[in-house]
Amino acid sequence: MDALLTTRRRLLLGTLGTLALAGCGRPRGKTNLLNFVGDTMGTRYTVKVAGRFDEARAAALREAVHAALEGVDRRMSVYRADSELSAFNRAPTGAPFALSEELYAVLAAAQAVSRISGGAFDVTVAPLVDAWGFGPRPARSTRSVPPPARVHAQRRAVDYRALRLDAASRSATKLRDGLRADLGGIAKGYGVDLAARALETEGLHDYMIEAGGEVRVRGRHADGRPWRIGIERPDAWPPRAHYVVPLAGGAMATSGDYRIYFEQDGKRYSHEIDPASGFPIDHRLASVTVVADDCMQADALATALIVLGPARGWALAQAQGLAAYFIEREADGHFTDRATPAFAALGGAHA
Repeated sequence: MDALLTTRRRLLLGTLGTLALAGCGRPRGKTNLLNFVGDTMGTRYTVKVAGRFDEARAAALREAVHAALEGVDRRMSVYRADSELSAFNRAPTGAPFALSEELYAVLAAAQAVSRISGGAFDVTVAPLVDAWGFGPRPARSTRSVPPPARVHAQRRAVDYRALRLDAASRSATKLRDGLRADLGGIAKGYGVDLAARALETEGLHDYMIEAGGEVRVRGRHADGRPWRIGIERPDAWPPRAHYVVPLAGGAMATSGDYRIYFEQDGKRYSHEIDPASGFPIDHRLASVTVVADDCMQADALATALIVLGPARGWALAQAQGLAAYFIEREADGHFTDRATPAFAALGGAHA
């Protein structure tokens, strides 16, 4: 298996090939599969490229991928006070804020997914993410259920329709006091897309890139097979694959409630926040995986579907013709799954 999609911030991956590169070490001689890892955006990334590479070429590819991912982090992280996104979040209400081409592209894509999902995906959810202890401000050890009055107060600052984008001036304007953006549900996917573009600029067409559960592939593994991407079984420890999909192109992303959460009084509170209610999702859907042409779309759509839940999420996936895979919890602790026709056509199988 080439990658295991998981909602953990740190991804556990199987290794492939006896000549794979590990970590940031330098390759020895030439290899049939270049394999390197690194850290970015609070998570781990892994890159596998089929081909033969000398030391200089391998080092250049590592640098190109890392630069692409780090560029997204510098612009779009809410954890960095000096990021472009943080500057926008500090900007006053009603004043157009000039955006870089990259940040504008991500916000525009986010707004499109917000519209088709009726706001289930909403990057202005940042005040609620903070209120529930999943943002950059509170320590994880202090996570607890906030007072309802605080939730409702923060909910008033959340509405994607109060974020106005202007393509002509490439700017964004806040139309509501307290509005702040959090790109945690889309920026990693965009970073993976840029990393893929960096490899293709170098003339490479057989690769797999994964960052924090978002994957993009093209071509084939060094052994001639399509890349094999595993969807994690919810709640499994150690992580293991539940379903494996062969991919020769496109992107795949999973959103789930089973890795980033806290428990209080016997109830689980996930980091997946429903902007409509202001509270974490509370339904049987444990994870949703989406396959799309690019990772930015797959990332955002997976978040939208899990927020919508098993009925409304399934209906949207069907209406939009999405390649989506749903895993639901049953009362007895077992899981059931179902795939849309577009996903089933990919030819995956249970692990």
